[in-house]
Amino acid sequence: MKVLLINGSSNKNGCTFRALTEIVTVLNKENINTEIIQLGAEPIRDCIGCHGCAKNGNKCVFNNDIVNEIIEKAKTSDGFIFGSPVYYAHPSGRLLSVLDRVFYAGGKFLAYKPGAAIVSARRAGTTASIDVINKYFTINKMPVVSSMYWNMVHGSKAEDVEKDLEGLQTMRIISQNMVWLLKAVKQNPVPVCEDKIKTNFVK
Repeated sequence: MKVLLINGSSNKNGCTFRALTEIVTVLNKENINTEIIQLGAEPIRDCIGCHGCAKNGNKCVFNNDIVNEIIEKAKTSDGFIFGSPVYYAHPSGRLLSVLDRVFYAGGKFLAYKPGAAIVSARRAGTTASIDVINKYFTINKMPVVSSMYWNMVHGSKAEDVEKDLEGLQTMRIISQNMVWLLKAVKQNPVPVCEDKIKTNFVK
């Protein structure tokens, strides 16, 4: 089994990365393969709602960034962890752009697979940011992986996160719960759902 982790920070080795590596350590001990994708500092285009992905084999029509690579990797991944620093009480704009396009174009490759949101902040805005990321899971039939506290670490730099012992423990519990859910999903068939109904109030 494999878990794909996305680092939504442009800082390659910052607080978010440190939190993700704590998760990876536990997953690897449980014989779960992992891959961290770093979004980096290159521009990432927003979704423009062109619906081109529906005619493009569930691929985004824009090929000049990392989005289609993530969609392709999602096909063979069993679980997902999306990590972000907190900016103005919300996740990074680059992560949100990726999530919009990945879920819109390739959401079916993530459905019914466990997902976790983790965030890092100097101080506040964390629970609001987790809530934003979790909404992608809950609109896409994905089990949400929780911990024993909200999925966050605190610090201005990676060295600060080392001192956040509760935060690092929270990351380890996420890993353990992810393993448990992965095994549960593997042993049970995907439920058969009704076709989606769209209510349109525009006359």
